[in-house]
Order: sequence, then C-alpha cells, then structure tokens
Amino acid sequence: MTEVFGTYGGRFVPETLIPALDELEQGWRDALADDDFHRELHHLATTYAGRPTPLTLAERFAPGKRIYLKREDLLHTGAHKLNNALGQAVLARRLGKHRIVAETGAGQHGVATATVCARFGLECVVYMGEEDMRRQKPNVERMKLLGAEVRGVDFGTKTLKEATSEAIRDWITNVETTHYLIGSCVGPSPYPELVAELQSVIGREAREQVLAVEGRLPEAVVACVGGGSNAIGTFRGFVADESVRLVGVEAAGAASLGTGRTGVLHGARSSILADEDGQIADAHSISAGLDYPGVGPEHAWLRDTGRAEYRAATDEDALAAFQDLARTEGLIPALESAHALARARDLDAELIVVCLSGRGDKDLAEALAALGLS
Repeated sequence: MTEVFGTYGGRFVPETLIPALDELEQGWRDALADDDFHRELHHLATTYAGRPTPLTLAERFAPGKRIYLKREDLLHTGAHKLNNALGQAVLARRLGKHRIVAETGAGQHGVATATVCARFGLECVVYMGEEDMRRQKPNVERMKLLGAEVRGVDFGTKTLKEATSEAIRDWITNVETTHYLIGSCVGPSPYPELVAELQSVIGREAREQVLAVEGRLPEAVVACVGGGSNAIGTFRGFVADESVRLVGVEAAGAASLGTGRTGVLHGARSSILADEDGQIADAHSISAGLDYPGVGPEHAWLRDTGRAEYRAATDEDALAAFQDLARTEGLIPALESAHALARARDLDAELIVVCLSGRGDKDLAEALAALGLS
C-alpha cells in the first residue's frame, strides 16, 4: 500500500479495485508528462470555467485587517469543485471510461460533475444523502437539468459519508466502464494527490495576485476544511513560504483534525471521528459540505508536521460571518466558506488571504431559517 503523506494515505480497498487504481495512477502520471493534457486543461479552465478568478479586498468585513478573498465563487458552477471535475473528466476520457459516478454533500461537486459530463457526453450518476438533498434542493435540480441521475441514500445520517460509501459500491460493481470522480482530497491513492494537484491552481493564482497588489506575501492563508480540497489547493501555493501561516477551519461538530484519531475511512488512513472501537462517529455541521467525519490525509500530515494549524468554527460562528459578509461587502458566501471567514477575522494577523470556496445561493433557505429571516 502506498503511503504518500508520512503514515497517512495508502490504499485500503477491495482487491477488485487495485487494478483500477493502478490504471488511474499510471494514466495520471502519463497525463502530467503530456503537454497536450496541460494545454487542453488550460484551454478549458480559461474559456469554459472562467479562470483566473479574481482576488477581492474585503474592505469593511474586518476593520483593521486587510482580508483578500480568493473568489472561487465566481468560477463556473459557483465553487472550486469544477477545477477538479474538469481535470478528472479529461483523464477519464484518456482512460476510455464513458461512465462517471460521484458523491456529493453540498451538491457543488455533484453539479460540477454533472456539468463536465454534459460537456463531454459522459453518463453521470451522483450519489447524495437524502438529508443533503433536502438541504441543497437547488443543486439537486441543477444536476437533474444537466442530465445526471441523482440517487438518494436513505441510511445512516443520510449525508456525505453514506453517499461516498454508495459511490464506492457502484464503482466496485462497474469498474471496467466507470471512473469514480472523487470530489475531495480523500480516498485511496492516487486520489488525494491527484485532487490536490488539480486544485493547486487556486493557491498559485492567489500567491501571484497578492504579491501583485501588496508587494509581499500574506501573513496567513485561511480556508475551510471538510474533506479539504479547496484548502489543500490554496495551501499548495504557499506551503514552501515558511513565513505564511496555513490555517484550516473545520466545523466544530465535524472536527476530525481537532478531535479525531488515526483510522481508515473510504480507502485511506487519515484523522477521523471514531470511537475507541474504531466505529465511525456521526459528524454535524449546518454546512452540508463540511458534514464529514474524515479529512484528506495530506491535512493530517500537515497538522502533525506543524506546517498547518487547524481551528474550529461553530454553526453560530459561520452564520454570523455569512450574514456579515453579505451586509458589509455585498457577497453571499457558501456556509462552508463562512467558517473560514469566521476564524480569519479573529486571527492574529493583518494581511490575510481567505479562499471563498463557493457562493451561498445553495445555502439561502437553510441559513435564512437559522437566522430567523425567512
């Protein structure tokens, strides 16, 4: 089993998936060495997805600080998820796969997957917990309009953990024809590295942009962490800059890095929420995208090495930041991003870059009800 990030990562999967993972790893290495792959991805990113995304100074949100927002909410489909979905769709076509399965919590990865499948004419099945389907109805409707089949998952917590399990079961059954388009930097190797590389465009752009406007690097870079793909993509632009603090923000009820233990979930060893017997514990967050009892193995490694620090934000913290950003900047963030915003404004730093990983359209009903505004 491949251990990519210290003692974390690896492949803890049924034997039937090993050939598929070997094929994917070789295909990924070949793609990285192929200029045509990079040209195609760059063309799609700039003419279809809308890259580069801008860096916006939040002038009134946190008086006394200069907080820049990396605007992944302006990417096509409304979140950073499209960076990864486009790359994996191009890779799946290179591997001769014509069917895509995916999991989704907040629905943004499901929408991104449905979008690229529509763009390339691929069959698309998205698994989503029924609780998340209730919370994220607009995204369910978008996926269906785009031609995806959305399969509800009605057991357990009916959220992302169960949706992921069902997507893996489908992949095992249909491995010859199907590519599993994982939405975050989780799962068996090579997925964590693959997804992180596809999302690293966020950090590379942000680093160039903040240097251009400020003439120096930020003191801190902040991003929300569920599975952790927007955070790892942002961090990768700054990880070599030792003067820059990397701060990940988890939901307080799903803080697998802050309160978890080492264990295996969905094919990889990482930091997870589990009891003393290793049974996976339930996670909670008002944000469907952070409601996951595990995290990408690279984040666990960054925590252990001390290169990144991880904090928690409660539902109440996130809701306050959600409302405040809307009223001070005219920007409605995803509830996921609101967790990062909540901790950024009380961080002991003056110049900060925050990944605004998505827009809040999908969260309006849930947030307004919780705020008593509906």
